[in-house]
Amino acid sequence: MDPHIVEDMLNMHIGEMRQRLERAAGIVKAAETCAAGGNLEKAIEIALDIEPLIYEVSTLLNAASLMHHLKRP
Repeated sequence: MDPHIVEDMLNMHIGEMRQRLERAAGIVKAAETCAAGGNLEKAIEIALDIEPLIYEVSTLLNAASLMHHLKRP
């Protein structure tokens, strides 16, 4: 595989991971606000919304790791 293409794909994966993690951080901040206001049930409900984002980040990280290993000579 062309090393330049792999580098571009790795950069894209890293950017996608950052976007999802930023969204997850926003969700957790909302959950913290609910928890601080005494609504723990709603806080947990909101916090559970990060699960698909974490799964996506994990998948992107695995793909980036595989590409990185394939890039090595």
